[in-house]
Amino acid sequence: MYPDFKELLTALNAHQVKYLVVGGYAVSFHARPRATRDLDILIKADPENGRAAFAALGEFGAPLEDLSAQDLIEPGSFYRMGTPPVMVDILPRISGVDFEQAWQRRVNVAIDEMLTAPFISREDLLAAKIAAGRPQDLADAAALGAGRDSEVDEDPDS
Repeated sequence: MYPDFKELLTALNAHQVKYLVVGGYAVSFHARPRATRDLDILIKADPENGRAAFAALGEFGAPLEDLSAQDLIEPGSFYRMGTPPVMVDILPRISGVDFEQAWQRRVNVAIDEMLTAPFISREDLLAAKIAAGRPQDLADAAALGAGRDSEVDEDPDS
């Protein structure tokens, strides 16, 4: 994982943002290594969490001109930062997933000795990939269906 991505996750954790790592990094964890240069983060779409995420992004140094905390949680919106192909997407919703249910099933993943991040569960990621339905998503869904055993923290609250 890119050092900048780790710094962002550290800021999100410091501000107690409710978020889940989704997308390619989650597929790589649950199923198979997959080349990805972007980080997709699903955040809980409520005002308090939006404010916490906005503060974390500010601490990280994200460009926040013309953006408000409310913008981060608006239905159908997303916030993108970075320069292609290395980018971060902050998403308030993804198809096929209810955040509260996904949060209960999250998997805490040790990124390194200093950083643990909440990842979407295999079950919820599979539902999201099927709901999205794009060719890459369907390929990911097939890989997730095959799955693999992962070393995970069984207690999501730890």
